[in-house]
Amino acid sequence: MVKWAGWMITLAGIGHTLGSLLQAAPDHAGTWFDGLWNSGAYPEMSDATVAWWYSMYSFGPPLLLIGLTVLWLERRGVTPPLFIPWAVAAWVVVGFVVDGPSPLLVLLVAAGLLLAGARRARRRESAPHEAGTASAARVES
Repeated sequence: MVKWAGWMITLAGIGHTLGSLLQAAPDHAGTWFDGLWNSGAYPEMSDATVAWWYSMYSFGPPLLLIGLTVLWLERRGVTPPLFIPWAVAAWVVVGFVVDGPSPLLVLLVAAGLLLAGARRARRRESAPHEAGTASAARVES
């Protein structure tokens, strides 16, 4: 479950970043690079500014990092902390409320998988303790 969620989040980050760059960069990359050398090279909320926020300062790069972190943790047998699925779910819900439906709604499924994986891990961790208590009770009787 956790691995699937990690891949879903990673692919959403890659897809959003590449898709937005392919859509925005051809028309605005020159203006972006002019802005590196000339502060205030383009006015606030110009098409170039909007395209920059839509691509490089968007949902995509952080999602890529979150997804890769989840996959990294999963490969090491560590269940991701619960704040990750709750934060991703909150981010998606706020985006939905403000901007309307988008393909990123699939990240609610990823958040659910992470929550289910955390619950499964918690059960696994408590099972040896419960088994030890049950066997100790049998020995006493």
